[in-house]
Amino acid sequence: MAVVTSLRADENHPILVTGGAGFIGANFVLDWHANEPTPIVTLDKLTYAGNLHNLASLQANERHSFFHGDIGDVEFVRSLLSKIKPRAIVNFAAESHVDRSILGPEDFITTNIVGTFRLLETVREYWTGLPHRDKDVFRFLHVSTDEVYGSLSAESAPFNEASPYSPNSPYSASKAASDHLARAWHHTYGLPVIITNCSNNYGPYQFPEKLIPLMIHHALAGKPLPVYGDGLQIRDWLYVTDHCAAIRAVLRDGLPGHTYAIGGDSEKSNLDVVHTICDVLDQERPSANGSYRQQITFVADRPGHDRRYAVNTAKIRQALGWHPRESFESGLRKTVRWYLDNSAWTEDVVAGSYRDWLGRNYSAR
Repeated sequence: MAVVTSLRADENHPILVTGGAGFIGANFVLDWHANEPTPIVTLDKLTYAGNLHNLASLQANERHSFFHGDIGDVEFVRSLLSKIKPRAIVNFAAESHVDRSILGPEDFITTNIVGTFRLLETVREYWTGLPHRDKDVFRFLHVSTDEVYGSLSAESAPFNEASPYSPNSPYSASKAASDHLARAWHHTYGLPVIITNCSNNYGPYQFPEKLIPLMIHHALAGKPLPVYGDGLQIRDWLYVTDHCAAIRAVLRDGLPGHTYAIGGDSEKSNLDVVHTICDVLDQERPSANGSYRQQITFVADRPGHDRRYAVNTAKIRQALGWHPRESFESGLRKTVRWYLDNSAWTEDVVAGSYRDWLGRNYSAR
């Protein structure tokens, strides 16, 4: 049986984080820097959701470097790998919003499928040329979503690592394809790939197109809080810092060729989430007009809206000793307070293009 060498065996070379200026990626970069001694390099294309302000606290830090580039740019990535010689790559780079994928699926195919393919090929070339010991400790961690598994009924058991793929949106289909590519590059070429599938993340630095920051922003602005359909779609909510800790555990002790499901064990309906946001805001920033719940407005459901997601986290708990530290209530209160304390960040990112997208997505509903 082959001996699997832990990533901790070599802490001199940096890790490379693709998509590291986006929501989860930036939180991971900050979390890694706070908890690990080794350098970190961020690569990001800086599309609308990538924001260098997310990493402002590391701007002059010698243990962090930033490179502006596209994972699909083979020559650029090849040169970068040769220059920094990473011991691991954590791939967050992806288009990630279902509503945007419905309005414009091509970007999702380009980045999530073609981009992942090109990154895998470039990394395989780099990994093949490494000395034997460096090859043993190298990891390619591909970060994915529970949405690749499709929709659960209310009575169904949560998804686990063996659940069949059944994606229902252009976004989840493109992520499913990228997962299949990553798995194939392990089984065909031996590239030491690990895949993680996480549930819905929330926390600081999340672009306000997603449910929680959208509701916070609209509530404070006195705008309607648009809830799709009956609002009873259920998601498992994972505080982003808990997700970051899980990825660090997978990088440290996860096994190549394996998949790890990461969730918050906090199933909530969308309407329950919006109600809780309103209640926290009522306490933290009371409105002269009464409860923020009065701003809730039900709008037409989006096409193909999955009814329920949930994941079984038994594998990562038992194999790696990870578990979420935040409850939904504690994580959400931290999140609301962050947005209240960082209103300038929100106003900076909600530029004209964002307002145009809101108009396109919600005006017909």
